[in-house]
Amino acid sequence: MNGGSLGMRSGSYGSLLQNQIQQQQQLQNGGAVQTTPLPPPPPGYVIGRKPTKMFKEKESFLYWICKFAGRKKVGMLLLCIISAAVFLWVLYVGKGDAREVVVGRPAFGYDESSYREPLDEYRMKNSSPVISESVAYRLKNSSPVISESIAQPPPPPPPPPRHPCESFVLPPPPADKKRTGPRPCPVCYLPVEEAVALMPKDPSPSPVLNKLTYVYEENLTKGDSFGGSEFGGYPSLEQRANSYDIRESMTVHCGFVRGTKPGRQTGFNLDDSDLFEMEQCHGVVVASAIFANYDAIQQPKNISDAAKENVCFYMFVDEETETYLKKSDDLDNNKRVGLWRIVVVHNLPYNDARRNGKVPKLLLHRMFPNARYSLWIDGKLELVVDPYQILERFLWRKNASFAISRHYRRFDVFEEAEANKAAAKYDNASIDIQIEFYKSEGLTPYSEAKLPITSDVPEGCVIVREHIPISNLFTCLWFNEVDRFTSRDQLSFSTVRDKIRAKTNWTVNMFLDCERRNFVVQGYHKDVVRPPPVGVAVKPPPSVNKLPVSQPQPPPPPPVAEISTASALNSQIPRVPAKRSRDRRSGSRRHRKVVVGAKAIDSS
Repeated sequence: MNGGSLGMRSGSYGSLLQNQIQQQQQLQNGGAVQTTPLPPPPPGYVIGRKPTKMFKEKESFLYWICKFAGRKKVGMLLLCIISAAVFLWVLYVGKGDAREVVVGRPAFGYDESSYREPLDEYRMKNSSPVISESVAYRLKNSSPVISESIAQPPPPPPPPPRHPCESFVLPPPPADKKRTGPRPCPVCYLPVEEAVALMPKDPSPSPVLNKLTYVYEENLTKGDSFGGSEFGGYPSLEQRANSYDIRESMTVHCGFVRGTKPGRQTGFNLDDSDLFEMEQCHGVVVASAIFANYDAIQQPKNISDAAKENVCFYMFVDEETETYLKKSDDLDNNKRVGLWRIVVVHNLPYNDARRNGKVPKLLLHRMFPNARYSLWIDGKLELVVDPYQILERFLWRKNASFAISRHYRRFDVFEEAEANKAAAKYDNASIDIQIEFYKSEGLTPYSEAKLPITSDVPEGCVIVREHIPISNLFTCLWFNEVDRFTSRDQLSFSTVRDKIRAKTNWTVNMFLDCERRNFVVQGYHKDVVRPPPVGVAVKPPPSVNKLPVSQPQPPPPPPVAEISTASALNSQIPRVPAKRSRDRRSGSRRHRKVVVGAKAIDSS
């Protein structure tokens, strides 16, 4: 086989070119060239045709690539090029989606970021790695306009306006050495319109107790009950103990035991026309009472038109006081004296005028069954602030359902009892029996250990309350203590409060006495000659002697002859109320003469 035959592999352009080069080299070397005839070309093949220029460039490019890199590296390079192309295409499509979201977002009132961010997270978790990278790149490197519209939520709503009285600070009392008694202090009230707007639409929650009903008995028997009266139903000590076991549904003694409804053949009887009018009071009631013509009616001042139209003002009087009002021409044909609607009470249940006054004071929820709130003020007080402002300040602002002022000087029940005995406010033996009974149940002197309770002695001439089951129960049980023991309700207040507080989380808002003096002005009783109040002596309860705690024997009640002698002597001495700086109005310079042996009379 010769060299020419070695160059023939096929009829390709490369083999012919190689044969021509070999022949030229042989001619230059002077050798003879042996030619081999070529086979005939296949049909349709053009002998003189040259390859195109593009084909030559591709072939030379691939030739150099293959020369410097192997086949595997070439494949990897091609894969990278394809991946880069796909990445650029996805990036371009992603930017188009973002522009569509910004331009076509709906104009609703909610935040778009609340639903876009979960969508982006879902795409990143459930898409391919390339798409996840594109979404992350789009969130980080998008244009400022798009990123702000997606990432930044709208500004938060403005905080609710602060209460106008939130920053109010009670100033220190003025340094007046000439006046050392109690005085009013500044109180921050809201305007009447704002106070009315803050009136709760729904009643306050009543802890534990949801339903309260009352004992009704037509045929009463006293039995072995200790203390009490027909009006109160003579509850036994066992019934008293059960009434402090707070349950979801309860039935307790609460006055008006006889008769079909309070005020109708129950004692403390009212006319049917008055009962009908009282049932129509559905909002706020302001109530007071004057018995035995002991005080002059004080007209409320600074009352708004809204209160005059919607608040019920009721003054309870007995027949003696009604006669005086008719003679003085103060009572008009509509049974009114100014703002007060006068209600005459017949068949009073007690001989003591002050004990009769405890009926409307503590049992307003029974006499006004449809009222939501009540404000009680003693007959000697003059109301000088709108009732809505008082309710907002002492109930609604404090989330309380019962408010009463504390005593301006005394905080301890034992001190209050001694003060009552010293002022002859009630029979001393009866006061001792009541205190000894409470001591046997665990009453202790007031101390800082009782905090947050600030006092055990209230100034009971003003009561602000909401009529809900738990507050109604409190006043019912408080009235039962007044009915059983003495009429000095300051002595029994803390016992009832603490027993209810031990079973529930309910308590009383006891505000400062100077704040009370801000919205009521304390007047004087009428200058009438009256014997000192001597209450009926209370016999010691049978359970006191059975208790294991050793108790000193209470002093025996004074003989009847001594009491009648003292009453006769006192009736001969004209009694002028003693000078009391705490009851004097500001700016008053009137002085009263003090008669030796005379003692002040307090109807509260």
